[in-house]
Amino acid sequence: MQTDAPDRILRIKTVLQRTGLSRATMYRKMQQGSFPRQIKISTRCAGWRESAINAWLHNPMFYSAEEGV
Repeated sequence: MQTDAPDRILRIKTVLQRTGLSRATMYRKMQQGSFPRQIKISTRCAGWRESAINAWLHNPMFYSAEEGV
């Protein structure tokens, strides 16, 4: 189902709470390509697309950042 709501940007604290991962594990998974990559918001600020985090939560074992799934 398509919604007209824009994709929210989540900050690290929210991402860690939703996923239950530690910061180190999350960054290790990002390097391996098995967790969504962060996007740069400004010079010293980054976040993650809520849709990407939800996709990862839906199927964390087979998520691939390269595929964009």
